[in-house]
Amino acid sequence: MFAMHFVRGMHPDLFQENEWDAFTGLVVGDMVRKADTQKSLREQIPSWIDQERLGAVAMFKSTFPGLYQSLCLSDSDLWLSFSRSSNCEQEVPPSIAKKIKPFQQVLLVQAIRPDRLQSAMAAFTSQALGMRELSPPPLNLRRLYSETLEIEPVLIVISPGADPSQELLELASETVGRDNYHEVAMGQGQADVALATLRECSHSGGWLCLKNLHLVTAWLPLLEKELNVLQPKAGFRLWLTAEVHPKFPLILLQSSLKITYEAPPGLKKNLLRTYETWSPEQISKGGLLSRAQSLFCLAWFHAVCQERRNYIPQGWTKFYEFSLSDLRAGFEIIDRLFEGGKVFQWEFVHGLLENAIYGGRIDNPCDLRILRSYLEQFFSSHLLSASANHSQRSKRGHAFPSQISLPNSCSILDYRGVIENLPEDDRPAFFGLPANIERSSQRIISSQVISQLRILSRSVAAGSKFDREIWSNGLSPVLNLWKKLNQGSSLIHQKVAPPTEGQGSPVLSFIVLEQFNAIRLVQGIHQSLAALSKVIRGTSLLTADVHKLATALLNQECPLSWQNKWEGPEEPMQYLRAVVTRALAIQSWVERAERQVLLSDAVDLSELFHPDTFLNALRQETARSMGCSMDSLKFVASWKSPIAEAQLQVKVGGLQLEGCSFDGVRLSENQHDSPSVSAVPACYMAWIAQCSSGSYSPEEVISLPVYTSSERVSVVTHVTLPCGRNPDQWIQNGAALFLKQQ
Repeated sequence: MFAMHFVRGMHPDLFQENEWDAFTGLVVGDMVRKADTQKSLREQIPSWIDQERLGAVAMFKSTFPGLYQSLCLSDSDLWLSFSRSSNCEQEVPPSIAKKIKPFQQVLLVQAIRPDRLQSAMAAFTSQALGMRELSPPPLNLRRLYSETLEIEPVLIVISPGADPSQELLELASETVGRDNYHEVAMGQGQADVALATLRECSHSGGWLCLKNLHLVTAWLPLLEKELNVLQPKAGFRLWLTAEVHPKFPLILLQSSLKITYEAPPGLKKNLLRTYETWSPEQISKGGLLSRAQSLFCLAWFHAVCQERRNYIPQGWTKFYEFSLSDLRAGFEIIDRLFEGGKVFQWEFVHGLLENAIYGGRIDNPCDLRILRSYLEQFFSSHLLSASANHSQRSKRGHAFPSQISLPNSCSILDYRGVIENLPEDDRPAFFGLPANIERSSQRIISSQVISQLRILSRSVAAGSKFDREIWSNGLSPVLNLWKKLNQGSSLIHQKVAPPTEGQGSPVLSFIVLEQFNAIRLVQGIHQSLAALSKVIRGTSLLTADVHKLATALLNQECPLSWQNKWEGPEEPMQYLRAVVTRALAIQSWVERAERQVLLSDAVDLSELFHPDTFLNALRQETARSMGCSMDSLKFVASWKSPIAEAQLQVKVGGLQLEGCSFDGVRLSENQHDSPSVSAVPACYMAWIAQCSSGSYSPEEVISLPVYTSSERVSVVTHVTLPCGRNPDQWIQNGAALFLKQQ
């Protein structure tokens, strides 16, 4: 991310007019209106380009018409390799690559193949900076030691789960001797101990490591004062470790030699770190083979849980702080359950790890389902008995990759040998993730990078005080976008009476209310932006509300006053596009509902501000129609045909699927070159009586969440899809549906 920002500052000549703004989403493109249906877009854009990229390519075409023309995208044979390649950034046709600039290739990948945008950005910045690769060499504390001084603390900024203690201890043992190295883990009651040890080591020339300073930021000014009066002996070194913390004192930060320390990524390194913390005696205790194998299962489970965080939000929906303390607690459980030759209770392990230890950190039901699937996979008597019988192993399926076979031994060396045979790079199958997970990961990471680049591009003093020139330059993209979005529409002047309480259809009542709130939201945004525009032009005085609005927009944040009315995208320009798109679309919903044909046509839930409320209104109307309570109904979906048991049903289109593919009949695995997101056929949704069977038997389906967006934050509902007989496969795939991105 910083490399892109650095190149932008150092080599502005590599970017032509509007290219950087288009890349970061600040260019005002033409509004794709409801009238511009997918069919008309499909006619304008070459057929080899994926359906879900039509809007982005149309925006690219309108923003850079000359560049678009020079790409000859209509020649599908020319672009065949690019469209199918897993390294498309390296497969731009040579005849085209000669005609366009390097950054224009990045824009091309962003529009057509965002699943490779992260790699395209890395290739561009490496070329611009003349570097072979952007990643720095691994941190070596021995090499670093030669740059340290006794009067300068060494601040090691650690990431969660990383701990340089062992490497530091080894370095100290070689350099000053184990007896001259001291550690203090900071926490409650350790302040006096830390200062006393600091004075002692300073006087004797020993080494001191103060760990986890982010836990005691209020005490750090005292440490600063002590360091100012310290007169250390030659050979003294003060090592400090801390995670990033906003209240870390600036003076201590500036006076220290700063380095970052991250745990080496990957399952293999994670497992090796675990087995470095366990002694041979801990593994071989009691000579119980099943105990030693269970500990390996625990280490593998812990590594999978931690490394799966590299694939947020498809791996886990958020970053969970799985740590060494969880591993220790798991070790204690297994150790105690094997004591005294008792029959091992696997359900006990499942319950504690799910409800008290690892699962205690998880607050998303879908993530908890993944954890439960892992527990059943790695902690079972079948797995351990199968390790001694390879024929059983093949029948029961593979809990571990094919190259892993649990040693029939209690020797720690045998388990380390198994780990050493693992590849350095993780494979998606290690986590149960689909083969194309890298594509999804690149989409998310590149989206986050672009969001951070927008923030880095803003003026530092932008929102602190009123400066007409800064405000005009920084806010003109937002004001111009709003003006363009509302061209040819009557939303900002439309008058709609507040809905009245009546005994009419709940679905119609919801849609009328949705329209009223949509127009009120559009007009509220218009009033706030109009007031801001007047202040910039000098025709109105600055108020506190306008200042808050400008500060948020200049910081690339969606104003709280807008989010309070509707929780949408956090980026302001995306928010404005989403609001106007939905406000325009809801007009046709009202018209169809009034003609009583809404439920007979296919609908797209992404056109609504509150799709979950629409489904609840359908539930209420169904209950009225059937003369029963809402609680006696259950939600069902069918891809086969209309639902026979349903009094009312709606056909829903525009859903997208990540993690696997679906043809309307059964889920299927994604291959390495499968698109990261695929469209699914339209389905029928309805509320039926609890006693009704629905379209599928419970054994052949899996319930998947439907999120409002690919960020997987807000759930609309859950739908069942036919999956065969192995639901755990799709659970671990991170399979989920979400509404079409507008």
